[in-house]
Amino acid sequence: MRGRRRRETDDIGALVDPATRLIDLKLVVSEGNRNMAFMSFLVSCFVIGTDVAFSCQNTDDFVGASSPGDIVIGGLFAVHSEMLHPEEYPIKPVIQNCSGFEIQIFLQTLAMIHAIETINNSTLLSGVTLGYEIYDTCAEVTKAVASALRFISKFNSSEDVVEFKCNYSDYVPRIKAVIGASYSEVSMAVSRLLALQLIPQVSPASSAEILSDKIRFPSFFRTIPSDFHQTRAMAHLICEVGWNWIGVIATDDDNGRFALESFGVQAMANNVCIAFKEMLPAYLSDSTFHTKVDHAVEKIVKETKVNVIVVFMRQFHVLKLFKKAIERNVNKIWIASDNWSTAVKISTIPNIRQLGTIVGFGFKSGDISTFQDFLKNLHEKPTDNNKFLHEYIMLLSACASLEYHDFQACIANQSQDDLLQNVENKQQIWRDDFLNANIEPGFIHSTILAAYAIAHAIKGQCKHRNCTDPSAFAPWELLEELEKVTFIDDDKEIKFDSNGDLSTNYDVLLWKEIDGHMEITTMAEYDPQKGHFIFEDEEKKKEFLDLQKVQSTCSQHCRPGQMKKITESPHTCCYECVYCPENHYSNQTDIDYCYQCNNKTYWAPANSTTCYRKTIHFLAWTDWFAIFLLLLSAFGVVLVLSISIIFAKNVSTPVVKASGGLTVCYIILFSHFLIFLSTIFFIDEPTEFKCKTRQALFGISFTLCVSCILIKSLKILLAFSFDPKLQNFLKCVYKPVPTVVTCTGIQVIICTFWLIFRTPFVKQNFSIPRTIILECNEGSIVAFGIMLSYIAALAFICFIFAFKGRKLPENYNEAKFITFGMLIYFIAWIVFIPVYATTFGKYLPAVEIIVVLISNYGILCCTFLPKCYVIIYKQETNTKSAFLKMIYTYSSKSASSVAVSQISLDSKSSNSRATISDLCKSEGNSVNGNSHLQVPGQRLIKGKVLPKNTARTTARRRLSSI
Repeated sequence: MRGRRRRETDDIGALVDPATRLIDLKLVVSEGNRNMAFMSFLVSCFVIGTDVAFSCQNTDDFVGASSPGDIVIGGLFAVHSEMLHPEEYPIKPVIQNCSGFEIQIFLQTLAMIHAIETINNSTLLSGVTLGYEIYDTCAEVTKAVASALRFISKFNSSEDVVEFKCNYSDYVPRIKAVIGASYSEVSMAVSRLLALQLIPQVSPASSAEILSDKIRFPSFFRTIPSDFHQTRAMAHLICEVGWNWIGVIATDDDNGRFALESFGVQAMANNVCIAFKEMLPAYLSDSTFHTKVDHAVEKIVKETKVNVIVVFMRQFHVLKLFKKAIERNVNKIWIASDNWSTAVKISTIPNIRQLGTIVGFGFKSGDISTFQDFLKNLHEKPTDNNKFLHEYIMLLSACASLEYHDFQACIANQSQDDLLQNVENKQQIWRDDFLNANIEPGFIHSTILAAYAIAHAIKGQCKHRNCTDPSAFAPWELLEELEKVTFIDDDKEIKFDSNGDLSTNYDVLLWKEIDGHMEITTMAEYDPQKGHFIFEDEEKKKEFLDLQKVQSTCSQHCRPGQMKKITESPHTCCYECVYCPENHYSNQTDIDYCYQCNNKTYWAPANSTTCYRKTIHFLAWTDWFAIFLLLLSAFGVVLVLSISIIFAKNVSTPVVKASGGLTVCYIILFSHFLIFLSTIFFIDEPTEFKCKTRQALFGISFTLCVSCILIKSLKILLAFSFDPKLQNFLKCVYKPVPTVVTCTGIQVIICTFWLIFRTPFVKQNFSIPRTIILECNEGSIVAFGIMLSYIAALAFICFIFAFKGRKLPENYNEAKFITFGMLIYFIAWIVFIPVYATTFGKYLPAVEIIVVLISNYGILCCTFLPKCYVIIYKQETNTKSAFLKMIYTYSSKSASSVAVSQISLDSKSSNSRATISDLCKSEGNSVNGNSHLQVPGQRLIKGKVLPKNTARTTARRRLSSI
């Protein structure tokens, strides 16, 4: 149950007569004891505060200030901070008295009066005068609604009758428009009532976001921005400074709740968490007010990590809160809403500096110099029609002897009525400095703008009407004009947006101690449209940045290289900092997650702030292993050239002739040269050309080499074999040029199809962390396998033929060396397959180079080095006679075998001989164009025994064949 609000000294004050108190005060002051004077006067101040401001005996007494005019404008201002209530319920429906004089709101009423008088003295409304009726809402909806009822009462009705009508289009109320109210909660209630007749209401101070809703409040306008912009500006400031763990204190009324809701949305959008929310009763008369203030201060002290408090409260609420916070030695950052950010009476609280730093948002002001001039002459104005001014003059006299702050406290805590007879007898004083010091420029300017906006709307209505007649136009017609009104103020265009709001910038205010006094200075300007702060100079910006020295976070900031790990707390601002995992990074502070590197081309270690480009690896020219392989290839090239020179110088010797002649040897040596050359394409950075060239060059060159060796194997076997069946078969297949061309051509076809349909290409291998391996992808493993298989097949045939002739004449027989060469080839490539399949990295091409070199060296050395050895070191055996002797010895040993073979041939039917003879008829009687070599069986006579010179004859023929 709400009881009558009592101050601490109510019981003392009740026993003291007011006149006696003033006499006592005067005596104490005259004695010079200022401390005793202050204490005694505070007693009187607090006691007088329980008295009534005005005694409402009739409706005219209800008006605070008025002036007649052709068109009357209403005003609603909370000149007093609270309305007094009876001690017990039930209460009678009586309009209660008020207490707690508010200088800043009183100045707003003067601003309205000044604006109307200026308009009347100008040519803006020629021949039409504006009047006003200003009422005190006492910061409560009840009294404001009572004032609104008088506004909508019928014009010229002596009884202030409010008629009920279904259609108010022709209804003429007492006023045409309303300026006010001071607080959003009051404006909401009044606007709903005024909307019944669509009476325009222009508020210079109500900033609640909900008032922009034209469906709920169709006739409401304001000359300040919506709280939406203010709460967003607060959230931006908190975010930019680096705070994310804050507390919020608001009044438990519509304005406080809407502001808290709006700020909560903006805070969430800016990653700012609200640690606690405290709601204080909207009315000081609430019996729980002091208890809840104590609880709020206790909460602030308890939350040690919260160093930033956002306050959405009225000035008298903030005053009570701060006094209690000073007692508890609270030191925080306080974010002030526009309600109290410029309140001088708060900035002059003793020891206010102990509270910490106060940063506020105030409305951008214009030129109010004319109003300041108006205040200088205010003491000359009559007070008959302005009870607020009359009360202020009484308070000046009552508090005249006190210092500035004590004077301020005295003014705020007195409400005079019973002392009129005492104060009027005292000498009146006037303190110009006091009123000017309490001016809140933003609210004063917005009040003046409200009056001018209504005046310009009236001007639009009065163009073709006689507005000296109060019924010339209805309020709803003025509303239509107000929606589109436009005028210039300080070279700026003033007009309402579709929501009835004015879009202006905010001043970011900083309370600083200068020369021992708290001064409210402008630190920056906030542009709601662009959403950023504007600094006048670097010094102002430094002041803004200095705020970062205060920490207000639930958790420590996560450094770059870390990310936030949400804990069990419901707030996203409470977290742990963990390192980014491998291949992830973060380059910002307090990031929610780490970014993943592009794993194909970048890598990152744990706790990394950036990604690093992977190292590109390939078998480079400078690699020691590549250099070793290149030296082996170069040595092979030198070896090939050396053999070529040796064979060229000994072209007419039996060894060279027995090798197939210089042409065949050079073809084989050239293929070996190309094979050695192909290893170059396996080294250095792979390219499309290298990938396509290396395998094709190797495959075709090796095939050419093996094809030529195959022909040599066939020729040796043909020359020294005495098996008639084998002789005939060999004669059929022995066609050197076609055979070489065909065998090599098949490989060319295989490689061509491979390059056309599944060509090799450059591939990036990412299998090794932190490394990109450039390698050649063969395109088609099947095609690669077919190429190698084809070479293996030719090598296997060559191996079989060479193996057949491995026991032929030893000194000049290549067969067994070819056999060894082919064995080396098979062993190398058989080992290559599993090694190649299991090897990866930049040394994969080296594996293939090694196999190529081993197989190439094996065949080259087995084919040519024995012959070079004979040519260089066994020259006595490299003669025609030595060669004939070797043939003769071999033929003698084989004569008996030849005889047996001949008898076997003779036993065949003539039909069979004819068939074989026909089959090979095209061969003639020569091999490789040599007519001296005949098949041994054709020289024998059936049933005869070979003559003794058979071996010698055969030797000659075989020599000529070889």
